[in-house]
Amino acid sequence: MSTSPGGRMPLLDHLRELRKRIMRSAIAILVFSTVGWFFYNDIIIQLSSPVCDLRAAQESGNEYCGALYISGVLGPLNLQIKVALLTGVIVAAPAWLYQLWAFIAPGLHKKEKRNSIFFIVAATPFFSAGAFLGYSILPAAVKILFGFTPEALNNLVKFDDYLDFVLRIILLFGLAFELPVFLISLNLIGFLRGQTILKPWRIWVFSIVLFVAAFTPTADPLTMGFLAVPLIALYFASGVFALLNDKRRDKKNLDRV
Repeated sequence: MSTSPGGRMPLLDHLRELRKRIMRSAIAILVFSTVGWFFYNDIIIQLSSPVCDLRAAQESGNEYCGALYISGVLGPLNLQIKVALLTGVIVAAPAWLYQLWAFIAPGLHKKEKRNSIFFIVAATPFFSAGAFLGYSILPAAVKILFGFTPEALNNLVKFDDYLDFVLRIILLFGLAFELPVFLISLNLIGFLRGQTILKPWRIWVFSIVLFVAAFTPTADPLTMGFLAVPLIALYFASGVFALLNDKRRDKKNLDRV
């Protein structure tokens, strides 16, 4: 890709690069959505487990499974399409996150690109850890939220609304756990120093709590705490790592002088 001597890329090339990254991300999501379509039943069995044992209900021939239901003629088809697409977005997250990073990478120097390998290596495990944590707290979160149902009233939950709730939590936790990956990657390429990360720590902590409160699908303190506390810990860990890396890099530069 052509760049100017100053490392700048013409606007048209930027747009072409963006289109290429979006297309690759869309292909990755489509591929994993196809997988989600074929494994649809296994996925909804796993995701509905906090509310009911769907597999047992299917094997026993029960017409109902807990409080979950599907309505409308197109309801079953819409549900399967939605589950497939959301599965594709979640499973392909490391791929489209990498495409996002790769869109930034052309503006980096050769050494910075080499250091940015950390992002490629760390993006998937961190996203997986966040998604797993989100899935792990689902039973407790569902139990707490169902506990607000008044006595003598039934709480019937539309299946696609419930799956929206579940998959949003998983995706939110997975994306949130990419925070340290971005911070450390920006530090490794020399764009962000550790002092810059840690100095406004109060603003960072407030922003994390505000982000969790605004985007977590539940209003219960348990779910918000399970996301906010690890995020704050990862933020401080990233800042400490960045400080140590800055110290090492500054010492290396002094030795060269």
